[in-house]
Amino acid sequence: MKALTYQGVKNVGVETVDDPEIHASDDIIVKVTATAIDGADLLAYRGRIPGLKPGDVLGREFMGIVEETGSGVTQLAPGDRVVVPFVIACGHCRFCDRQLFAACDATSAAQDTRADNTRVYTGAALFGSGDLYGGVAGGQAEYVRVPRANAGPVKMPESLGDERVLFLGDSLPTAYQAVLNAGVEAGSSLAIFGAGPVGLMAAACARMLGVEALFMIDDNDDRLQFAADAYDAVPIRFDSGAAPAAKIIGLTDRYGVDAAIDAVGFDGQGNPAETMLTALRIETGSTYALRQAVAAVRRGGIVSIAGFYAGLGHGVPLGEIVEKGIAIKAGRAHVQRYMSRLLHFIEEDRLHPEAIVTHRLPLSDSAAAYHMLDQKHDACRKIVLTP
Repeated sequence: MKALTYQGVKNVGVETVDDPEIHASDDIIVKVTATAIDGADLLAYRGRIPGLKPGDVLGREFMGIVEETGSGVTQLAPGDRVVVPFVIACGHCRFCDRQLFAACDATSAAQDTRADNTRVYTGAALFGSGDLYGGVAGGQAEYVRVPRANAGPVKMPESLGDERVLFLGDSLPTAYQAVLNAGVEAGSSLAIFGAGPVGLMAAACARMLGVEALFMIDDNDDRLQFAADAYDAVPIRFDSGAAPAAKIIGLTDRYGVDAAIDAVGFDGQGNPAETMLTALRIETGSTYALRQAVAAVRRGGIVSIAGFYAGLGHGVPLGEIVEKGIAIKAGRAHVQRYMSRLLHFIEEDRLHPEAIVTHRLPLSDSAAAYHMLDQKHDACRKIVLTP
C-alpha cells in the first residue's frame, strides 16, 4: 500500500510499505477515507519528536471504513465507518477506569527519562509517533492497523461528511479538554495563545460554553483574522511591540483574564537565550507562550496547557505562579472520554470543526502539503488528505 513516511528532518514522502495485518484478537484494519496533518505531525516533520526513525508512517488524525476485524472485536464490524482516536487505550486499566485514557499503562512499553534520572513509562501508545509512543504506524496511509479496537474507534452517522467528524480523533477533543481544564463558563474571559487548529477549535468550544471576552494571540495575520471573523476574538500579535500579556492586562482594566490556554508549546519562537540553549540541546525549546499565559491570567486564575512540551524549559515563572495562586492544568487529551459528547454537539450544529479546513489534497501530494503547512503558505490553516 501507499503511505506517508518520515525520512528525516523536513523530509517526508509517499512510498510503498507492507499492508497492515491483524496481530491481536482486538485489532481491526481500517481503509482510510480521510486524514489530516496535525500539530504533532508538524513536530515530527521538524525533527522534534524523539524516537522517530526513517520509514515510520506518520499521521494521528484519520478515519475510514472497517475492512477486517480480529476475533475478539465486539463493538465493530466490516463496513462500519469510524473515527479513530490518536490515543490507543486498553479501556480497563487503573487509568482507563478513571477515564484517563492518555495515561493508559497497558498499550506502550516505552520508557522515558525524567529530570531526576528515573525511568518511567510514557503512557498510552499513539498513532504515528515513533518508538517512544508505542511504535504504531500512523494514519496517513491507505490502510491502518488499529489496536485495542474495543476501546477506541467510534462509529459515525452517514448524515455527517468526513470533514465534519474527522477532527474528533485528535484536534477537537484536545481543544475541548483544554477549555474544560481552563475552568471557563458563561461570562468568563479567556486568552488563547496559538491560532493553529487546536487554538481555533478551542475558541469555538469556548464560545459554545459562553465565554464572553476572548483574546487570540498569534504571529500570523491570516489566522488572527479568521479567529476574529469566525469567533469574534480580539486578535493580538506576538511580535507587535508590547508583550501580549501587557496588552491583555490593559484591555481588562488591569485585572487579567480568568484563564489562558497555551496552544503553542515548546516549538514556538523564543528569545535569543532559548534559541541558543535549544541549539546546544541543553533544553528542548521555548516557554515564551507559557510565560505570557501566566502573565496574562488574573490572581487565582488557571493556565491550561494544550501545546506539546518535553524535557526542561527555561525561565518558567514559578514565583509568579505561586504569588498569583495560579493553577496549571496540562496533559495529552483523553480523547475517548469526549468523542461521543463532541459528536452530539456537531449533530446539534453547535460546533463546526470543518470551518478551519483550507486545503484538500491527495495523499500523493502530502510532502508538498507538509511544506505548505510548515511555512504557512497560501493562508494554510488545516489540510485534509485523501488516499
